[in-house]
Amino acid sequence: MARGKVQMRRIENPVHRQVTFCKRRSGLLKKAKELSVLCDAEIGLFIFSAHGKLYELATNGSMQGLLEKYMKSTRCYVEEQADEKQVLESKMEVNMLKNEIEVLQKGLRYMFEGGAGKMTLDELRILENNLEVWMYHIRSAKMDIMSQEIQLLKNKEGILKAANKCLQEQMEMQYDAANTDPIMTNIPYPLTVQNEIYQY
Repeated sequence: MARGKVQMRRIENPVHRQVTFCKRRSGLLKKAKELSVLCDAEIGLFIFSAHGKLYELATNGSMQGLLEKYMKSTRCYVEEQADEKQVLESKMEVNMLKNEIEVLQKGLRYMFEGGAGKMTLDELRILENNLEVWMYHIRSAKMDIMSQEIQLLKNKEGILKAANKCLQEQMEMQYDAANTDPIMTNIPYPLTVQNEIYQY
């Protein structure tokens, strides 16, 4: 008797669903093991049942080892993609800078050669825009440097204030020690008695 085609939808009967899950899970694990043995492949397999129970298979080692290998592989892939993107962005930036340099050279020739090699209106606008952008960047860099210098001076001021406070506290302690012990500082008699010879 021919087997009917299985419809790919959720099995409504919970008993039939559980039986199908157990059979297909066993078949999937068996096929994974066969693939590993036949093709010398490393396979890691996770299965979570509808109730949240975990079934796993790790061939040729532990699941932890396979996960570490997977993470390392995906990290390398992501890094390669990031490198390719960075190279592409660098090329685009280089091309943009080349165009800007060309426009600037034309502008310089226009200024120094008294109008020889006339620039178009669009080129002059690009030159003006570039000059404005560069002036903004220069001002921003200058403000950043000044802010950093101000912060350094504030840090130095804080350090000097702390050192000054520490020195003041030490001087006050020494002054208090000198004024709070009159017995030791105002002794009317010498601490040592000189040897005297008495004659009878």
